[in-house]
Parts: sequence; C-alpha cells; structure tokens
Amino acid sequence: MKTIDMDQWSRIISEHTIFPIVSFDKAVDRLKLMNFTSTNAELTASILEDTALFSEYVNNALAADGAKYGIGGYNEHRTVYARSRVFDAKQEEEPRRIHLGVDIWGEVHSEIYCPLDGVVHSFAFNDHFGDYGATIILQHQIAGLLFYTLYGHLSLSDISDLKEGQFFAGGDLLAHFGSPSENGHWPPHLHFQIIFDLEGKKGDYPGVCSIEKRAHYLSNCPDPSILLGFKWMGKVDC
Repeated sequence: MKTIDMDQWSRIISEHTIFPIVSFDKAVDRLKLMNFTSTNAELTASILEDTALFSEYVNNALAADGAKYGIGGYNEHRTVYARSRVFDAKQEEEPRRIHLGVDIWGEVHSEIYCPLDGVVHSFAFNDHFGDYGATIILQHQIAGLLFYTLYGHLSLSDISDLKEGQFFAGGDLLAHFGSPSENGHWPPHLHFQIIFDLEGKKGDYPGVCSIEKRAHYLSNCPDPSILLGFKWMGKVDC
C-alpha cells in the first residue's frame, strides 16, 4: 500500500475547488447525525432485518428533525452490519464493523455530483444483500497526487451506459441514490469513501473493516469529510 503524507494531502485538497456532492443549502436545509452503533436502543434487530422497516425508521428519524439528509459517520463501530452475512468473517477472524466512509441518507433518486474532476476507474453491480449494489469508483489526480472516490448504493441506471475512462468535471451530475432493490437492500443513501490505493480491486473496495485491521484501512481511506463539508457534524462515539 502506498504511503501518503496526510499534511500534504490536506494542503492539496484545501487549495482546490470542491463541489457539493449533494444538493444542500446550509442556510435552509438541516442535517441529522444518524446513530447506527450499539448505543442506539431504538434500532432493534427486527428493524434491521427488514429493509422496509429500516427504511421507515430512517425516514421517520429525518422527518422528526426536519432534516433533508442523515449523516452516518466515519470510523464508527456499527452493530448495523450484523444484518448481512457480507460482513461476516472466517471463523478465526473478527467480523467487519468499522465504517470507512460517510453515509448520506435521504430520498430515493437524490442527485449525486462529482466533488472534483475525475475519470471512471471502474464500476460494478455488487448485488448481494447488504453490499453496495450499483457502485462507481472515480480516479482523481491533483498536484501529482492520485486517489480515488467510491460511490455506493446507486441506481442501476447510473452504470448502464457508463464507460471506464469516462470524464466527469467537478460539479457534474454523476449518479442517484438507488432504491433498495438495486442498492444492496438498504434504505436509500450514498456511501462515499476516499481511497488512496485500490489494492488491485475494480468496482469494489471494502467500506467496512474489522477492528484488528482498522489502522491499515484508516490510513488508506482518510476521513471523507474533507470533501463533504460535514465535519462539524462530528461522529457517534465508538
């Protein structure tokens, strides 16, 4: 895995124009910090096991706060992943529970925009219960620094005519929040993740890791808030 100087990374990003990934007016629209850790007693096993009930829970939580989007934090230990065998591990290993991206929960078909210029590295339909569903990975290069952004839980139509190497300018419409049948059977949302080294993968990269591999993955997947402007939201304690 390649090593990135994080101070250099932050400086390079701060010197470039970053476009909003979703439509959001800070003067009017509200965000809600979503809690998918064990401290949330409202999120029962019966809700998590039923995608319709889970979607209803998210919608009601947003409506109660008058929020346009819910934000799910980076580097959180989440019990929510127990709903899917995708995050299980071999007998001698820990299950994956540490979130490596930021989630933006909202209405199905909400628009997603490119934060900065990039080309399509790869895309795939990761069609397993609890997986990404339709997924796009963009490749970016600024000031000689190469990195990737991953967009998971999209609409299938967003990848139907996509081509590797296709260029998107910052601010261009890239994709939409997918429905459960095409987004891995989750309530509609975007999983957004920054990746320095794809480690040979195409159309997919872990968005969740085990506690024992946390240091490795966090060094390769920095906090996406630097491209989102949601850092003030903080995160739920792990």
